[in-house]
Amino acid sequence: MSNQKRSFDNSMDIPFFVPLVTKEDKEVVKKVLNSTLLTLGPELEKFEKKFAKFTDTKYAIGVSNATAALQLALRTLKISKDDEVLIPDLTFIATASSILNNGGIPVLVDVEKDSLNISVESIKKKITSKTKAIIVVHFAGRACNMKEIMKIAKSNNLYVIEDCAHAIGTHFCSKHVGTFGDIGCFSFYPTKNITTVEGGMVITNSKKIFDNVKSLRNHSMTKSLSQRYNSGNPWDYDITEPGYNFRLDEIRSALGSSQLRRIKKLNQLRRNACKYYNQHLQKVKGIKTPSISSNDSCHLYVIRITPEYRITRNQLYKKLLKNKIRTTVHYKPLHKFSIFKKYKNSKNLSNSSQIYEEILSLPLYPQISQKQQDKVIKCISEQ
Repeated sequence: MSNQKRSFDNSMDIPFFVPLVTKEDKEVVKKVLNSTLLTLGPELEKFEKKFAKFTDTKYAIGVSNATAALQLALRTLKISKDDEVLIPDLTFIATASSILNNGGIPVLVDVEKDSLNISVESIKKKITSKTKAIIVVHFAGRACNMKEIMKIAKSNNLYVIEDCAHAIGTHFCSKHVGTFGDIGCFSFYPTKNITTVEGGMVITNSKKIFDNVKSLRNHSMTKSLSQRYNSGNPWDYDITEPGYNFRLDEIRSALGSSQLRRIKKLNQLRRNACKYYNQHLQKVKGIKTPSISSNDSCHLYVIRITPEYRITRNQLYKKLLKNKIRTTVHYKPLHKFSIFKKYKNSKNLSNSSQIYEEILSLPLYPQISQKQQDKVIKCISEQ
């Protein structure tokens, strides 16, 4: 028995995440590689239609990544020099850099201690005459309070962009996130709930926004690839404004369609794993576990290490790493980066500052086994 225990403790490496790419995924990619059209073709259109149907929205536009999706969203809403955009302090840098790249000013807003989502009360305090939009981030796959946020936006005539990078499959009041505001932006990075390796999607119910984003992602050409080659001279098109090369190719689109077919199953496996963590870690004094809902996509499993726990978050991170368990922190608050030191609006962020010292993201992926989770749980439970 003791030998088996030593083998369990010492031989199992538990990565933070393992992408799930199946034989079926590889076959669809191989099939596309035999095609003569590798970008802006039928696979992209198919993926876009499937994604629009899945999120119950009118339009979906495939793009190169979620950062590009945010950049296009802000550009098409005409966010420019000196326009203020409210964003949560606890998010990935891309949420902020997309604003800076459009000439706008990111205004950092505190988050809620329980959900880790943007604080509704803090949003109200940060609105000024220069505020033009709010970017909400559905952190870890749990929906923000979109009912209250949309009320605030409407009363202040603000655009709402939903950063849904964590939230493929997340619902709020029976609607998929990304459909409440003007634009929803999604990520298909390898760690996300479905992957195209790199890739993203913009969704909207506005035909005007759809047309603008679709044009901007392809250098603002007035004709699509099929239009150029199916009628007249293929070089006969116009450019009315600077655009971007933010296209999503056929290979990644085919992979996305294949993965999307399994999204409900993948999310349920994640949800089951989160519930298993909760079942055992809720008993550990000083460990605060996240609430798990059937409406969440469970992209991340984030615990908080409170003062009642005998060691700090950083000490626990090192302990887990020593036991070959990979964890990380989502995220270093934006106000701690040098780039934001010059902004006077980066104040009143006490929740994100405290949370940053306590949070730790544990290994989570659809195929994680209970045996692997047991090792993580045991390492956290034994002090």
